[in-house]
Amino acid sequence: MRKTLFLIAILINTVWSKDLTPTLKIDVNESVKDMVLVNGSMLVMGTDGGKLKAYNLDKKKFTKVVQLPKIKDFMGDSIDTSVSSVDYINGKYLMLSDSGIGGYSDLRINENNKTINIFTEKDKLALVEAKFIDKDNILVAFLSDEAALYNLSTKKFVYREQLNGSKFSNFALNKDKTLAAFASESGEVIVIKPKSGKIVKRLTGINLDNIFKVDIKKDIVATAGKDRRAGWYNLTTGKKDFIQAKFFIYAVSLSPDASMAAFAMDENNNITIVKLSTKSKLFLLKGQNSTLNNIIFKDKSTVFAASDDTFVSMWKLK
Repeated sequence: MRKTLFLIAILINTVWSKDLTPTLKIDVNESVKDMVLVNGSMLVMGTDGGKLKAYNLDKKKFTKVVQLPKIKDFMGDSIDTSVSSVDYINGKYLMLSDSGIGGYSDLRINENNKTINIFTEKDKLALVEAKFIDKDNILVAFLSDEAALYNLSTKKFVYREQLNGSKFSNFALNKDKTLAAFASESGEVIVIKPKSGKIVKRLTGINLDNIFKVDIKKDIVATAGKDRRAGWYNLTTGKKDFIQAKFFIYAVSLSPDASMAAFAMDENNNITIVKLSTKSKLFLLKGQNSTLNNIIFKDKSTVFAASDDTFVSMWKLK
């Protein structure tokens, strides 16, 4: 009987995966630092060449490019800034970049082919990430792990809340933007209501070190950690689990129904698709040649990823 149970346990935990290569590779010509998918048909990317680029998936071509002004490096030379965070809503393109001065950030909106400044180095804000909550409000994260909501009409912060004493890493919004999961180098994930800044949950017990990336879909929060733990929390049941990898996990994305997660969890820049209910490894996505920065599920069978090389790849899960 014990032998039978032992064999069943082995079968349940056996790693089953299918290797897949990209069905599409988009040459961006620059490294993509951030990327969002808009209405399933447009990828908006921020690059280390100081550009925002929008790629139409139906037409298979770039339909918009915004070039930001160069900045000065510590030697006084003009260089391209890195666009570290991008977003889009109702014709507005959001771009967060390094100002080149004092570690402060520039935040801009491009609308009708005109770019306006929201923040510059004169505002002395060390921002790391920015996303639209709606057409009038932007959720921003400070390096100091503060969450803040900025209103474009009043040109004032609605709130600015300190979440944790650690350095901020990444935040993610759920589909209807009613919840945001904030991650930091402490290993804690803090879930807030973006409109008010109210803390809903503090999630601990999985990651013991810096969380590089976080995602939230349905009632699941997934984490990608420096401690080599690919983790997930269930906000409804309180259950949590993780898979131990052999390498830093730099990126994560949940499928729209939150049944699967994509983790960048090996030194070969591959992406592992995991079925969360069983911890089964379903697919191994190959084809990226450098460290993964972003992973996005378009739907249950389509995955995009960007890395430190110049290509965005797409895989079909089949």
